[in-house]
Amino acid sequence: MSELTRLRLLLGELGIRPGGVLMVHTSLSGTGLPPTLVRDALLAALGPDGTLVVPAFTPENSDTSRAHRARVAHLSAEEAAVYRARKMPPFDQDTTPCPSMGALAECVRTTRGAVRSAHPQTSLAGIGARAAELLSGHDPHCHLGERSPLARLYAADAEVLLLRVGFEVCSAFHLAEYRMTPAPPTREYRCVVGAPGNWYPYEDVALDDRDFAEMGARLPGKLLTRGRWSGKTVTLFGMRAVVDDVRDQLSRYRSRNDLN
Repeated sequence: MSELTRLRLLLGELGIRPGGVLMVHTSLSGTGLPPTLVRDALLAALGPDGTLVVPAFTPENSDTSRAHRARVAHLSAEEAAVYRARKMPPFDQDTTPCPSMGALAECVRTTRGAVRSAHPQTSLAGIGARAAELLSGHDPHCHLGERSPLARLYAADAEVLLLRVGFEVCSAFHLAEYRMTPAPPTREYRCVVGAPGNWYPYEDVALDDRDFAEMGARLPGKLLTRGRWSGKTVTLFGMRAVVDDVRDQLSRYRSRNDLN
């Protein structure tokens, strides 16, 4: 049986809702499948009224990101300054790639008719019936909170599929950060928009995914549907219930750690 056939069968077994909204994180490394076939299998499972969404983040255009620090690690201070001033790739909603998000994300972003939200660092891309509705109006001062597509996905009762990846990359958990009690700390971000050297500073929640794997491991099993594909775990869940659970977890555990 081919990997594509196994994927199609798995998507049916997991019970993805036809006509629903599905946000997907995936790693296709080692599957032997091109992202176009995976995209088409997901769209087939969703049906003609469904909507497929992927993260299309671009940390490469920010000097406050881990991606940037890795990029300039081998440069001298002078070379790094020149890179930031003249060579940092600016964000363009229509053309900027999202290489760190994987092959499927880039495939969806570049598919004819795809829609991409406008945030210069944490955009999302989508295809399907509700893509334009869900991804419009992404506030550039709000990464993944109430004024972002994540809040609309939550309201739309979206499902999330972790296809051969773990909870450590689950961006839906960031919405839970915004909803923590007490409110999380904020920090300044900077990124290049429109043209090299055009820096755009803003303040937003200090996003922190270091404990996402731990939060995922604590989720009640009844909230998750699991399978395996091409040697790795696949997890499907409803976004609302899981974000609410992680919000409560973060409110307890992070607040406790802040006091220690």
